[in-house]
Amino acid sequence: MRKIFVSAFLFFSITGAYAQGLETWNVFAKTKFEPQFNEKLGEYLFFPDFTEEIRKMEGKEIVLEGFYVPFAPEGDDYIILSKYPMSQCFFCGGGGPESVAEVNFKKEQGPFQVDDLITVKGKLKLNSDDLDHINFIITDAVLLSD
Repeated sequence: MRKIFVSAFLFFSITGAYAQGLETWNVFAKTKFEPQFNEKLGEYLFFPDFTEEIRKMEGKEIVLEGFYVPFAPEGDDYIILSKYPMSQCFFCGGGGPESVAEVNFKKEQGPFQVDDLITVKGKLKLNSDDLDHINFIITDAVLLSD
């Protein structure tokens, strides 16, 4: 009986994390992007206008499931996670900037292969002005699956 209870608990914990990971992308998708002129670059760029719902998530622990895409600059200590596989992601396909997140692990993880589906848990940091990083950053991340 105890084994059944433990098995059921683990199953619902895993499926709950999976569902939360998918829901997080849906919340990210509510972000609107507004064009603003960047004096430094001399061109218009799209900057995020985060919803109140997303702002309330900042600094809190979230779960995110996505596909590994190898677009982090060489030597950096983070990875890029995409809602979509590489062929459809923000960098190569039709996804928008709300469909990718930067993941900074507590300790080194990987190596990952293109389109590995992984789930991470960490704290959400919002980025609206640092052009060297993505708008959604997961800090202190731990790998829940690989």
